[in-house]
Amino acid sequence: MSHQHKVAVIGGGAWGLALAAAAARAESDVVVLSRRDLSGSLPKGVRIVREMKQAAEHGRLIVLAVPSVTRELGDHVQGDHYVVHGVRGLVHDSGGADELRTISEVIREETSVRRMGALGGPALAQDILAGRPSVVVVGSRYPEVSEITAAALSSPTLRVYPTNDLRGLEWASALVGCLTIAVGYAQAMQTSPGLVAALISRAVGEASRIAAAAGGEEKTLLGLAGYGDLLASIAQTERPEVLVGQALAKGFSPAEAAKAAELRVEALELIPYVTRWADAAGVRAPIFRALAAGVVEGKKADAILHELMTLPIELRA
Repeated sequence: MSHQHKVAVIGGGAWGLALAAAAARAESDVVVLSRRDLSGSLPKGVRIVREMKQAAEHGRLIVLAVPSVTRELGDHVQGDHYVVHGVRGLVHDSGGADELRTISEVIREETSVRRMGALGGPALAQDILAGRPSVVVVGSRYPEVSEITAAALSSPTLRVYPTNDLRGLEWASALVGCLTIAVGYAQAMQTSPGLVAALISRAVGEASRIAAAAGGEEKTLLGLAGYGDLLASIAQTERPEVLVGQALAKGFSPAEAAKAAELRVEALELIPYVTRWADAAGVRAPIFRALAAGVVEGKKADAILHELMTLPIELRA
């Protein structure tokens, strides 16, 4: 059987298996690198490999679904590979509060790959894995990366939209992950729909200013990667960030809240770093600051709400 594209997915977790399933539905030739036992959970049409060398030799397009293997990946990829990651987060260095790097920057530092991209948007792993109609965004400065990624993943159940704002997409994914915790927090407080709508609207505006200060485009936050992703979280009750936010509002510690989600939530660790980064960059970010107070300082939910409701009103709505 001939296949249009060869795709290697790095990571056999929920997100990696979902992306592998999407590629298989698009009739791509797909392998997934995992050292776990995936018996019974491997999507139809997907083969497993155990070594990074095998994955790199499989084809040009590599989809990275885990953040911790870039150094190992660098030992096997060449300059003609395309690497697209689906990691929702930023890398923070313990040596400086204002140091936040995107995953694509890490890939560039630790591999010879230069043509890279990222995936973002409102899709959930379980929806993609089950073949429910979903939408994702692929960001890259290289049109050929967006084109091959879209062709390798697109099917009647998955639509892939391109953007050339890679940096904006990566920051959007990370920031929306943080704000989704706030949505879960508000839901656990049984906040009114009107106030949740106000939170989302103000939060996206705040995130767009942060992303712009980081070198992205504000308009990226106003599309699928920002508004779309955050709006979807209202109904995505099983989303890990929502579960974390709900647990925090009930008085759980960050460690206990992370256990409630049953998955590692990068945004939980990222919130205080983003807040300090925004302060250093001179970006007003009261929602992130309030969220950090709840996560790091353990401030009570009613005190956080009072603080947000009594802040000075900006001239722009």
